Amino acid sequence: MGLDSYVKTFGSVCKQQYGERIRKLTIDAKFTCPNRDGTLGKGGCTYCNVASFSHEHKTELSIQEQLTQGRERLSTKPSKYIAYFQAYTSTYDEYLVLKQKYDEAIKGTDIVGLCVGTRPDCVPDEVIELLAQYQQLGLDVWLELGLQTANNKTLKRINRGHDFDVYADTVKRARERGIKVCTHLILGLPGEGHTDYLETLNKVLDAGVDGLKLHPLHIVEGSTMAKAWRNNKMDLLTIEDYAFSVGELIRHTPEDIIFHRVTAYAKKPMLLAPDWCAFRWDGLVAIVDDLAAKGGQGHYLKTNLS
Repeated sequence: MGLDSYVKTFGSVCKQQYGERIRKLTIDAKFTCPNRDGTLGKGGCTYCNVASFSHEHKTELSIQEQLTQGRERLSTKPSKYIAYFQAYTSTYDEYLVLKQKYDEAIKGTDIVGLCVGTRPDCVPDEVIELLAQYQQLGLDVWLELGLQTANNKTLKRINRGHDFDVYADTVKRARERGIKVCTHLILGLPGEGHTDYLETLNKVLDAGVDGLKLHPLHIVEGSTMAKAWRNNKMDLLTIEDYAFSVGELIRHTPEDIIFHRVTAYAKKPMLLAPDWCAFRWDGLVAIVDDLAAKGGQGHYLKTNLS
């Protein structure tokens, strides 16, 4: 059995809602980041590929051209899509610029949703109100927040430039306007272990959340962490450790939370380590095996109630 048998996945929720699995079409709208442009700093987060800062955007295509290209790349083409502003901090610009870009992305009659990825400290009230307007038009709107960890010491260590309180405030304001929030978490950050992941999950659940994305820390060329890794100062998760921790987090997560992703991979030569992150399915198979053996989403919560 696959992940859907043990976890409330974004794919399964969309299939139930729309009668088919729908796909996200990723967009690079040439946003930057306050942790890159000097507003907060120029070094970026320590896991980011800082070598690419001077040539961040690989495409000159318009938003509509990117959406068309995304549709054409798919071997199986659904009838509905979600426009996904994935690259960098996709709320980091003037209101009218954001509106123009979002408006362009939702032009197609086959676009049923809008997903915007950003930092917790770059979501002013006017952006939340703008997203609420798209939701009032009938679009399925998601605000994706890169938190990575709720541990303020780790956030400072990885040079995020914000603390957990900023994240919690943004979640509160967004959900008060009915905007669904998906939170990104990284497992394997320096100095953190399994107990830290559970503490982060509990804080995120207490703050309120609608979806989660889990990622293993992987070392990429050009990052600050790459230097530490080359000097043998980085301890990275094995695939077994990652699958164990993800399984435990899933079993501690209420069944109404939607998992948009439970692992991630990167391609060499950009990926330096760990090697298992170069293979798309290996991490997923290990997680499904763990869930099959120990129980799926919310299992521990049910156990505690019985």
